[in-house]
Amino acid sequence: MLYVLFVGLVAGFIARLLSPGPNNPTGFILTIVLGIVGAFLATFIGQAIGFYSPSQGAGFITATIGALVVLFIWNRLVARGVVSDPGNKV
Repeated sequence: MLYVLFVGLVAGFIARLLSPGPNNPTGFILTIVLGIVGAFLATFIGQAIGFYSPSQGAGFITATIGALVVLFIWNRLVARGVVSDPGNKV
């Protein structure tokens, strides 16, 4: 569990650097949260399809891919106005 949190932190930063367009969401905490959610998503999907055993977590590459997916979904939700971007102070 702690491993997945650490991997999610690093994956969030890498995903933020790799994502095209503006670096939204802005903010350290939100980046960490989206990276951790991406790592848990990658772990869950990997365990569901049998890629990981129940005691394994996602690796850095898979967690980064998961974080990119979560970041993409977040950006689509912000673009449609479903959620507001806490980093965009208007």
